[in-house]
Amino acid sequence: MDKRFDTYVQHLKYRVLLEVATDYWEGTLDQKKRKIPKIISPGPKSTMRCCIYKEREIVRERIELALGGDPENPNLLEVIEPACDSCPFSGVEVTDLCRGCIAHRCEQACHRNAISFGPDLHARIDKNLCVNCGLCAAACPFGAIANRRRPCEVSCKVNAIHAREDGISEIDEEKCTRCGQCSYACPFGAIMDKSFITRCIDFLKEKEADPSRNVYLVAAPSISSQFDFAKLGQVITGCKKLGFTHVVEAAVGADLVAMNEAKELSSKGFLTSSCCPAFVRYVKISYPTLKDKISSNYSPMAAIGRYIKSTDPNAKVVFVGPCIAKKMEAMEKEVAPYIDCVITFEELMVLFDAKKIDLTTLEESPLDNASYFGRIFARSGGVSEAVAQALKEQGSTFEVKPVKAAGLDQCKMALNQARSNRLQGNFIEGMACPGGCIGGPAALTHATRDAAEVDMYAKSSKEKTLQSAVDYLMADPSIAGKEE
Repeated sequence: MDKRFDTYVQHLKYRVLLEVATDYWEGTLDQKKRKIPKIISPGPKSTMRCCIYKEREIVRERIELALGGDPENPNLLEVIEPACDSCPFSGVEVTDLCRGCIAHRCEQACHRNAISFGPDLHARIDKNLCVNCGLCAAACPFGAIANRRRPCEVSCKVNAIHAREDGISEIDEEKCTRCGQCSYACPFGAIMDKSFITRCIDFLKEKEADPSRNVYLVAAPSISSQFDFAKLGQVITGCKKLGFTHVVEAAVGADLVAMNEAKELSSKGFLTSSCCPAFVRYVKISYPTLKDKISSNYSPMAAIGRYIKSTDPNAKVVFVGPCIAKKMEAMEKEVAPYIDCVITFEELMVLFDAKKIDLTTLEESPLDNASYFGRIFARSGGVSEAVAQALKEQGSTFEVKPVKAAGLDQCKMALNQARSNRLQGNFIEGMACPGGCIGGPAALTHATRDAAEVDMYAKSSKEKTLQSAVDYLMADPSIAGKEE
C-alpha cells in the first residue's frame, strides 16, 4: 500500500480520484469508457470483494462521487450501497460465553425488562424491548454480552446513521452534521464524500489559458502535519507548479477571527466558536435555544476568502484542508461569494500525482506570516488560546474561561451543560473532529504526533502577535492586488 495513506480504503479512493483527475486534466475523460479495470487490477488483494463484477460496480459509484455525486442528494456524504453489505446488523447479543450465573447483573442493569432466562439459565434478550443501550453488556462480569455496532454508527456521535431493513446503512439528512467521521471509520469504504476536484481543475486550466486570472489556494493550518514525506516549503512550491497564483494561510484568517471573536465575547459574556461548520450545524439542529450564542464571525476560511475577494474580485479562491464539512460551508449563501471550491488534502495529493509533480525534488517556497496563535487553530485548544491572546492585545480585562470540546461527544456534554446553565466557562470551543481539525476525515494521516507538529510549525512564525499578523496581511502585495 502507498505509505502516504493510513488505510487501503484511502488508497483505493485515491486511485479512483487519480484516474478521474488525470483524464479530466488531459481532456480524455470518457463517460462511457471509464478505466474501471485499470483502477481495480493493480490494487492489493484486500481491496477486492467477492467478485470483480461487484468491485466494478463499486468503482463506478466511486467515479460518480469523484465527479460530484448525485445532485439530488443534498448531503456531501453518500453511501455506496454495493459496498455496504458485509457489516452485521447492530445490536446487543448474548454470546456463548454466558455462564448462566445467579447474580443476574445484566437483568438488573436493564431498564426495559428486555432480559429473561431460559431453562439452561442463559440470558436471552427480547429484541422488541431492547433499545441497544449496552448497559447489560457493561454489567456482565464475563463479557458474555456483545454490543455489536457498525463502525459508522460508532463514529457518528449524533446518531445520524442506521441500518435499513435490507442491511444497508442510511444517513439521516436531518441529523447529519457532515463531519465525515463515518467515511473514515467505515472499513469497507462504503461512505464517501462528493468531490469537487474537477471544478478546481477547471479553474487551473482557465488560468493556464489566461495568465491574468488569479487562483488562490487557501491552506488550512493543519497542512503543517500532512505530507510528512516532504517539507512544507516543497508542498507550497508544488501548489504553485499546479498553477495556483498564490498560496495563502487560512491561519491569517484565523488571526482576524480571533481578534473579532475576542471583542464579541467580551461584549456578550458568553459565546461558542464558529470556525467548525459541523459544530455550528450541530448547535443549530440539536440545540436551537443556543444558536444565538454562536459567534457571528466568519470561519478563518471565509474570513480570508472575503479579504482576497475584496482586493481581487475576479479571483478564484480554493480552500484545501482535512475537512468535509467545509464543502458544506462553502455552499452557504453567506460564504459562497468568497469561496469558489473546497478540496481535501487527499485530493491535493491527487492533483500533484496527476501532474506528475514529485514534491521531494522541489525547492522550498515560504508561506505567509500568520501568527503562532492563528496556526494553532488546527488543534484542540488553539482557538481558546488565540482568543485569550486577542483579549490581552486589546487591553481587555475580560477573562475568557474556555471549555474545549473536541469531537461531537464532548461538544454534546458542553452544550448540555450550557443549556442547563451548569457550564463552568464562558466560551465553548467546539470542534467536531477528535483532536480538532488535525483529526479531520480527509487528512492524509491521523497520527498522534500531528498536534506537536502543528505547534512546532506555529512556533516558527515570524509574527509574535495577532495584530502584527493582521498588519502583515494588509500590507502583503501578493494578496492586496498589487505588483510584487
